[in-house]
Amino acid sequence: MEMQFLYNRQRIEDDCLSWDYAFMETPHINVAIDELTFSLFQRPLHPELFQIYSQRQLKTEKYESIIWVTGCTHVVSVFAGDSCLTEVVSGPGQMLPHRGLIERFQFRGPRSHKCTLSKGVSYMTDFQVEKMSANLYRQSHTDLERFARNRGVFVKFPEQEDGGLQPFCYVDFEARRTELHIHTFAAYPEQVTMIKTQSLFDFQ
Repeated sequence: MEMQFLYNRQRIEDDCLSWDYAFMETPHINVAIDELTFSLFQRPLHPELFQIYSQRQLKTEKYESIIWVTGCTHVVSVFAGDSCLTEVVSGPGQMLPHRGLIERFQFRGPRSHKCTLSKGVSYMTDFQVEKMSANLYRQSHTDLERFARNRGVFVKFPEQEDGGLQPFCYVDFEARRTELHIHTFAAYPEQVTMIKTQSLFDFQ
C-alpha cells in the first residue's frame, strides 16, 4: 500500500512540474464569499482538477508538501510516510472527489477546526473574513507583495482589476522539522474583502 501511495504522489509531482502555465484560463474571481468552500481530505488530489497559477514544493526529514495557488484559492497537500492531508479552498462549481473527505464547510464567519489522525498526525486551522475599506485593501496588497519578495507565493490578477483594486492570493509558509505552518491571504476586490486562513500540519 505504501509503495502505491508513493507512486501516486510521484505522479502528482511529475504532472505538476510538467504543467503548462502559459495557457492558464482567467480565474473566476467575482464570487460571493459564502460560495467559497473549505475542504480537508485524507488523500492527495490530482492537478488536472485545478487551474494552477503557481506552485511550491517543500521537503523536511518528516514530510513533503506541494502548494498550489489556484486563483484566489489554494491547495496544500502534505505527505508523511503513507499518510496525506490536503487542504483545499475552492470556488463554486469546483469538481472535488468524495473519497477521503474529512471535513467541508463554507466561509460564513470565523471558524476553527482541529483533528487528530493516526500515526501522530494532527491538523488545525482557523480563518476569518475581513471586509475592508479600499485604502486598507490597497495597503494590504502593497505590504503583502513586498513581504512575498523574501518568502511565500504571491499571485495577482491585474486583468481582473475592479475599481482600481486587484485580486491576489498570497500563501506564506514556514516549514519546520515536524510542523508546517500555512498562512493564506485571498483578496476579492468586487467585495473589498479578504479571507485569511492559518493552518498547522503537525507530524510527531
